Amino acid sequence: MSMLGSEEQQDIKGQLEFQQGGGKRVRQLIDPAVALVFDVAPEELGAATRRSPRAAFARQVAMYLAHVVCGLSMTEVGVLFSRDRTTVAHACEVVEDRRDDPELDRRVEGLECAVTALAGALAWRRRSS
Repeated sequence: MSMLGSEEQQDIKGQLEFQQGGGKRVRQLIDPAVALVFDVAPEELGAATRRSPRAAFARQVAMYLAHVVCGLSMTEVGVLFSRDRTTVAHACEVVEDRRDDPELDRRVEGLECAVTALAGALAWRRRSS
């Protein structure tokens, strides 16, 4: 489970300026990292169909990160991934349930840290411009 508080999530969401097209930034931060960690093509995360089980789970992790780390509502995540909010809720449940596996938990925790760090670096770049 994410160790970020709601204030930190809102800060990340604000840094990414989600309302002003930051949804694209969220995907730019999350998709390459998740694709690399789960060995799938980044395009598979945005595919309209389920694809392979590995790609489907990687997409679930990406949706989970967008919700838990970036603080997006399930509806916002659904729009971002062209899915219904109930699909996002299911994805978050699946990832939480599977985090009982120590190896998967380490992977997801690493992704949480990476996305948080990248969002912070992006905010710093924007502030120093």
